[in-house]
Amino acid sequence: MSFRIARCAALTLAAAALVALPVAAQSSHDLPLPPPPATSQQPGGQVIFSRSTDANGQVTSSAGPAAGAPGAEAASAPTATDAERQAVTITAFDMDVHLRTAQHGIAVRALLTVRNDGKIMLPLIPLQLSSTLNWERIRVNNRDVQFPVATLNSDADHTGQLHEAAVPLSTPLVPGASVQLDVSYSGTIDANAQRLLAIGTPADVALHSDWDSIGVQFTGLRGFGNVVWYPAASVPVVLGQGARLFDEMGEHKLRLAGASFRLRLTVEYPYGEAPNVALINGHPAALHQMSGGLGMEGIATATLDGSTLGFEAPSLFVAQRTAVPGTNTTLWILPAHQAAAQDWTTATSAVTPFLQGWLGKQPRAQLVVLDLPDAEDAPFETGAMLATAVRTATPDQLDGILAHALTHAWMQSPRAWLSEGVAHFMGTLWIERERGRKMALESLEASRQALALAEPSSPGMSPGQPLAQAISPIYYRVKATYVFWMLRSIVGDASLSAALRAYNPADDVSKGYGRDTGSGSFEQLLEQSSMRSDLSWFFNDWVDADKGLPDLKIDSVFPAPVEAGNWLVAVNVSNSGYAAAEVPVTVTTQNTSVTQRMLIGGQGKAITRILVPGKPVQVQVNDGTVPETEASVHITNLTPGANGVGAAVGAGVAQ
Repeated sequence: MSFRIARCAALTLAAAALVALPVAAQSSHDLPLPPPPATSQQPGGQVIFSRSTDANGQVTSSAGPAAGAPGAEAASAPTATDAERQAVTITAFDMDVHLRTAQHGIAVRALLTVRNDGKIMLPLIPLQLSSTLNWERIRVNNRDVQFPVATLNSDADHTGQLHEAAVPLSTPLVPGASVQLDVSYSGTIDANAQRLLAIGTPADVALHSDWDSIGVQFTGLRGFGNVVWYPAASVPVVLGQGARLFDEMGEHKLRLAGASFRLRLTVEYPYGEAPNVALINGHPAALHQMSGGLGMEGIATATLDGSTLGFEAPSLFVAQRTAVPGTNTTLWILPAHQAAAQDWTTATSAVTPFLQGWLGKQPRAQLVVLDLPDAEDAPFETGAMLATAVRTATPDQLDGILAHALTHAWMQSPRAWLSEGVAHFMGTLWIERERGRKMALESLEASRQALALAEPSSPGMSPGQPLAQAISPIYYRVKATYVFWMLRSIVGDASLSAALRAYNPADDVSKGYGRDTGSGSFEQLLEQSSMRSDLSWFFNDWVDADKGLPDLKIDSVFPAPVEAGNWLVAVNVSNSGYAAAEVPVTVTTQNTSVTQRMLIGGQGKAITRILVPGKPVQVQVNDGTVPETEASVHITNLTPGANGVGAAVGAGVAQ
């Protein structure tokens, strides 16, 4: 059996991109459907019910009743514009979070540093929360302000709606300037799948995808794109608008990258129900218990201090679980899953030597695996944390997943293309190790067409997504995986491994994390570890800019006999794409094959001559490791001509 991940096509990218795990049968105690949010509980502002979009793909709105709330003013229409929402970057979070688990409640006071990254002056700061959370108080420069609140349709939250406060400023914020806001809000967070139910997703699928909630035994808040439990600024988008929601999720993560983050957590829990694990942004945070007397509520506290966000949405998990240690791993499991945990610890022991060979002796952190409440719940991954159902499984089912997950314990990069790219690269290398190179290349090919569709046909048609600033998984996972396969072919396993071992995330801090940064320190490390002193041609075309994919063709093959039974084969290749590519060219005879590498520039041509022992019968350009627009393997079969000299037939046949 396997997780029913992505049974709803709309959540294919929102759910963690993990291979399916074996699980037990679906629980009979399915979560009840949540009621729609009550209008009377919403803060002052316009209630927008429409879920339609206009001809330009923009979310439409319609008027609804409003109710008063302290500190808020009724809004006849949303006050903020999309340009204002896109200009807001939160550069610092200093949060006090109070959970009342028995009541599913949360109350927060947060000091936010907000910077204007737009090109216009900001007369107001738009801030959004889940529609089950209410803005209570906002202060600017130590003064309370009155603020209008609108309820927007946005599937960035599991309820399908956001409460947006438009915070007025006494003096407009000029581009590049910052302001500090002191905000307070509270409410409840229960399991809610309204956004998926609204598009016709079956209830059980919807609730196992949108499982975010606050509870006594388990609290899981995944952040923007699942539940907006902290202040955010975003353009409202709904499911059904292609990839716009998932791009907005990536844009949110990119804008937060580099922000300082501090959180002080207080958890109230019923007598005898103390939580024993807390994870803030994937990092374990020690819980300190202050139990009450018999029948009284207890209190637990935890702190995450001095943290910097990478390409991630802030997340918060608190649970009652049993700790099971493994190799470079701690599993926090439900008591009933003790036997299943043995399968997982065995798998971590099997995978660790492989990762040590590539990434170094010791990881930078321990992998934390948190057992989700239900076997059908969709997995979630952030940094070196994996939230998933821990169930009995075979090594074939677990090893590949843990090769990916454990890589995050070694590769703690704030850059998505490094963090996710290396993790997916290691996953494919594990396939190569266990099932052969052919299967590994087939796993790459399975995603190539989707990448080709996403890429611009030329740099002039669209800027695409430079890998260093990519916001879509198709780039920072699929394209990045190809990038590491190509680098492996160009510099060799030893040099690539040396660069990965030498990489230190702290070295990239001075270079920044945001939209205007390049590939960071990795290019230099790779050049230092290899004989290739200049890899700028590769990083210029594949990482720092998006020039699309190459599109190769075998133009002609000219084989000619030389002395001692050898043949010299001239292979002419053209590239109609805009990205340079270094590909293997293999000439095969009846008894052997010879491979050389060829660099073909964007919109260019190249020729290579290969000496082989014996008459050539086939020429192949590319082996599937370089992604192309149409195909990634090109084969030309050779037959003898009338004069006995080989001639090309079927030139440029792509597979």
